[in-house]
Amino acid sequence: MSRETLVQQTTNSPESGSSTSSSFNADSFDQSVMSTYGRFPLALERGQGCRVWDTQGKEYLDFVAGIATCTLGHAHPVMVEAVTRQIQKLHHVSNLYYIPEQGELAQWLVEHSCSDRAFFCNSGAEANEGAIKLARKYAHTVLEIDKPIILTANASFHGRTLATITATGQPKYQKNFDPLVPGFYYVPYNDIRAIENAISELDEGDYRVAAILLEPLQGEGGVRPGDVAYFQKLRQICDETGILLIFDEVQVGMGRTGKLWGYEHLGVEPDIFTSAKGLGGGIPIGALLCKKFCDVFQAGDHASTFGGNPFVSGVALSVCQTLERENILANVVERGAQLRAGLENIAAQYPQHIAEVRGWGLINGMELLADIPLTAIDIVKAAMEEGLLLVPAGPKVVRFVPPLIVTEQEVEVALQKLGKAIATVTK
Repeated sequence: MSRETLVQQTTNSPESGSSTSSSFNADSFDQSVMSTYGRFPLALERGQGCRVWDTQGKEYLDFVAGIATCTLGHAHPVMVEAVTRQIQKLHHVSNLYYIPEQGELAQWLVEHSCSDRAFFCNSGAEANEGAIKLARKYAHTVLEIDKPIILTANASFHGRTLATITATGQPKYQKNFDPLVPGFYYVPYNDIRAIENAISELDEGDYRVAAILLEPLQGEGGVRPGDVAYFQKLRQICDETGILLIFDEVQVGMGRTGKLWGYEHLGVEPDIFTSAKGLGGGIPIGALLCKKFCDVFQAGDHASTFGGNPFVSGVALSVCQTLERENILANVVERGAQLRAGLENIAAQYPQHIAEVRGWGLINGMELLADIPLTAIDIVKAAMEEGLLLVPAGPKVVRFVPPLIVTEQEVEVALQKLGKAIATVTK
């Protein structure tokens, strides 16, 4: 689809049997909205389950899910009911008062994780900001470190705020935003010797390593799973030194990997971890979860006007309860194995183009060979023409993150569409 086609359209939906007039003009949009996104020429207006429709009425299988966010897909009955019920009851009051829905959500998260406390905000970046602040206060008040350092990994991604792009080990996100926030140091992912060397080198004078912030599986960095032995050794180092171990579970948490939390794949527990994206199923919410030491945060140290309000907490709780009640994690494991097997079969057909398939559960990446001109964007665009929505994870990795309710048939159809798309771009 070209950008010029994004004009007034009439949508005829075979599912609803009704015709609705839908008007969209890309030029008008671009005149009013900042150009901070490289958008595809596609305007979506309706969704149901794992399918979405554009303003022309074309149907797509959605294997992006709002970038690993729409846990239950689109227009899920449980979410529709929760949204309706809560908006009619009470949607926002601020954290000046106790919010029962927030307390229930926190209790569910604590009972279903290694954490003891929860703080709620609006996004993954905010949750990671909170983790950084908590680690720094702990460093100053408990570890007595004057100049704390937080280690993060190359190719990581932790958000778009000034502190979180500094924590992000990818220079392309930091360009022209300097001076960056001090106190961060980058090491290769899955390299324990690099961690040990960094701790040794940085622990001089007033500087000391106070925390290590990592993703259990790097999402934006190319869908790269953490190595079990690496993370277990890391936990041992942190236990011996008092360094805090922080996991960014924004993309991999809430069942995306086939387990509720990514750290469960690694056999270790973090001291702090963050969640967002799938937590609200598409409703904006983030969470900072930690052990009891987080009581170093006292009244006035951290806050969020909208964080954990009745509306978002009520809807997020419905998502959590549905994951558990309907045993959706079992579906993630089965469909993830099916998807990976299908991707590996496709990769075997194109050894001159595809290097590797990797992932956990329903977050999977297909990496292209580095020395060929074909890019992830090329495949994403070709798949879109076939009616399949995908998202890159860097220039050479195509990412597959469908809703966790995706069916066996939908995975098979997606693989067929992907096969056609790859055949087209590799001719």
